[in-house]
Amino acid sequence: MWPDRRLIDRFKTEFPIVLAPMAGVMDAELVIAVAQGGGLGSLPCAMLSAEKAREQVNIIRQRVSAPVNLNFFCHKAVDADPAREANWRLRLAPYYREHGLDPNAPINAANRAPFDAAFCAVVEELKPEVVSFHFGLPEANLLQRVKATGATVMSSATTVKEAIWLEENGADVIIAQGADAGGHRGMFLTDNIAEQPGTFSLLPQVVDAVKVPVVAAGGIADGRGIAAAFALGASGVQVGSAYLRCPESKVTAQARVALAQASDESTVITNVMTGRPARGVANRVMREVGPISPDAPAFPHAATALGPLKAAAEKQGKVDFTNLWAGQAVRMGKEMPAAELTRALAGAALARMAALSQA
Repeated sequence: MWPDRRLIDRFKTEFPIVLAPMAGVMDAELVIAVAQGGGLGSLPCAMLSAEKAREQVNIIRQRVSAPVNLNFFCHKAVDADPAREANWRLRLAPYYREHGLDPNAPINAANRAPFDAAFCAVVEELKPEVVSFHFGLPEANLLQRVKATGATVMSSATTVKEAIWLEENGADVIIAQGADAGGHRGMFLTDNIAEQPGTFSLLPQVVDAVKVPVVAAGGIADGRGIAAAFALGASGVQVGSAYLRCPESKVTAQARVALAQASDESTVITNVMTGRPARGVANRVMREVGPISPDAPAFPHAATALGPLKAAAEKQGKVDFTNLWAGQAVRMGKEMPAAELTRALAGAALARMAALSQA
């Protein structure tokens, strides 16, 4: 029934639907629910310790006998620049004063750790069926160790050039992440966000350029989007924003309201929140300081000074400094259980493809 079964056969899932790993707003509960619905559940590990990742996977394994994808960042870690950090705090000082906070008080550093030997040991121990990366691939020796576990390796490409590089350097599956996708851009061979193509421009060009299966990501939130992705050569889709308002997500109450009220014009690509380009629903600081600011420290250090402001504003029921990562199809999200949503997405996609085949 699916025109391309390579991902279904490789992942051993019912449907070729991958839950996008969304760090900070989900945990094992959403992974389990999507797996129960027939999709591939993804656990974002970029903000977890190795111990916490192990704990989460154990919870998943106890609840479902389904494949799981562990997702990691593999950016090159950059030390904080004291001068730039000080300038950033100065830029944010008015907000600190507004909330009665001391801009010079010590703050815990933002945690976005790249894949390393400790995480690799966790992968070797837990043997997830799939391991996915963002911002390229890890060092060759670590990648070899991951592949030696038998895991399928996926990584995101935001351009054809990145897709070719990923295939040449060992990726088994490529995620074609269009500019309309929510969350951090997976860019690693370019830093020019002005040149990033949208999903349905990028996807067929990536499919033509590589031999491995391609997963479409960005702007896909219903059966029509899934059918369109398959029509353009995708072997599967990665869906994130559509799941944000499911009861199993960890999105806060005030963030749920902001997401429910979002429109097709609500999201922007910004570097203000973390120091690296990412798409989300515009909040106060993104509008007033960015969305792109040369003052933002390098990833992930821009997030450090925003931490106290986020906490203070959320206590007042505001999302002025909260990451609301979401793609351009955010308004299409549904408030329904994730397993039910996964089955609904698959059913609608199959019905759409069947209708088109008979047209």
